[in-house]
Amino acid sequence: MHQMVSAGVDTSRRWWVLAIVVAAQFMFGVDAFIVNVAIPTIAAELHASSAQIEAVIAVYLVAYATLIVSGGRLGDIHGTRRVFIAGVLGFTLTSLWCGLARSGPELIAARLAQGATAALMVPQVLATLHLLFADEARGRAFGIYGIVLGLAGAAGFLLGGVLVTLDLFGLGWRAVFFVNVPAGLAIAAAAWWIMPQVARRPGTRLDLAGAVVLFIGLSGVIGPLLFGHDLQWAPWLWLVIAMGIAVIAGFLRLERRVARAGGMPLIDLALLADRHFMRGLIAAFCFFFANLSFYLVMTLFMQRALKIPPLDAGLVFVPLALTFVVASRHSGARARHRGTLVLVEGCAVQILGLAALVATIAATTTPPAWLLAAVLTIFGYGQGLVMAPLSSAVLSTVKPASAGAGSGLYGTTVQIANAAGVAAIGAIFFAVQAAQSAQHAMFAASGLFALSIIASVAFLSWMRRGDAK
Repeated sequence: MHQMVSAGVDTSRRWWVLAIVVAAQFMFGVDAFIVNVAIPTIAAELHASSAQIEAVIAVYLVAYATLIVSGGRLGDIHGTRRVFIAGVLGFTLTSLWCGLARSGPELIAARLAQGATAALMVPQVLATLHLLFADEARGRAFGIYGIVLGLAGAAGFLLGGVLVTLDLFGLGWRAVFFVNVPAGLAIAAAAWWIMPQVARRPGTRLDLAGAVVLFIGLSGVIGPLLFGHDLQWAPWLWLVIAMGIAVIAGFLRLERRVARAGGMPLIDLALLADRHFMRGLIAAFCFFFANLSFYLVMTLFMQRALKIPPLDAGLVFVPLALTFVVASRHSGARARHRGTLVLVEGCAVQILGLAALVATIAATTTPPAWLLAAVLTIFGYGQGLVMAPLSSAVLSTVKPASAGAGSGLYGTTVQIANAAGVAAIGAIFFAVQAAQSAQHAMFAASGLFALSIIASVAFLSWMRRGDAK
């Protein structure tokens, strides 16, 4: 007998559907971290510059950030099942292209395409869960989703180290991309067979002009940060950055024009008037600015400066990732009792972890992998305390009717922050390393991570004071 939790949608096989969409989210999560472990090996084999290896990560995030809202709307227009399958197949093909890349620029182009296809796939995951689990099973379904999301980090670090070290069939680093091919094909086939058809939402429209303008503006700001060192910080790069900022300002004017014309702008402009939301959004930007950039810098430092092999470098992060999952599991309950104070406490723990890391590197020129793993668990625990309840805290004043738009803007901001952090902190890391040493570069990067987290605390505290009034 079919369960009909959502009107007009067959939910009899919803737990199988959950397994399919969560597998896709797991593949996406693994990919975000597996590349980090392989980056030094990729750079060596492709003779890629420091800017190019940063761009391999950053352009993926920029493409994903600018298209994720459009990806969600395409699901509303054409149906989540159809767009999900298209996204998975696109992600699979672009992963194959990444693995076949023969140069740094080609890999950057492939990663750009991979980020764009991820923006089709990922929004359909939560949309499907929201639709199929509207009853008492909702908490259990989202609990499974959260656990899998957390474990993807540990799996990515571990799998990246294993694949690079084993050098299966002589593929080397290419295997970290090729592994997505059989997984993606299996997920797409299962989705075609099991996922239910969902009614389309009439009236939903795209804002492709807004997405293109936002992409151009972000590229204008982040691109010079990535390639500034390679181009000796030529004066015209600052002009490009200024033009990028002007384009982003023009993006907001374009969005207002779209709204006045009765269209659906990429961002809900009414959200910009919500002071609580905007303060929280800036806090989230500062927090994620020190997120993926931390893992990139730490990976480069371990493999290049400390000569820790890829497998051991991946294993260093596994305890951190597992501690992150543990902290995430109980941070929600603590947040319900202590509110945003839990976020401030988590940031403080992260800063303590960074201080312990700097002390370890200063005290021991070549700290062993096991010692780094132990120290990094402090950082991971603090990050887990913050990341799980942060989105809920930021979105707490957003009206239910604007929840989707608020979530989309939050997700876009998070990925832009990740990309900006990789570009800016990565550039400073490489500059200090070239001028002094890798150890000094790690100290400088750690200081920037701490400052970014402190800025996040300042905006979280401002948000809390606003709540108290």
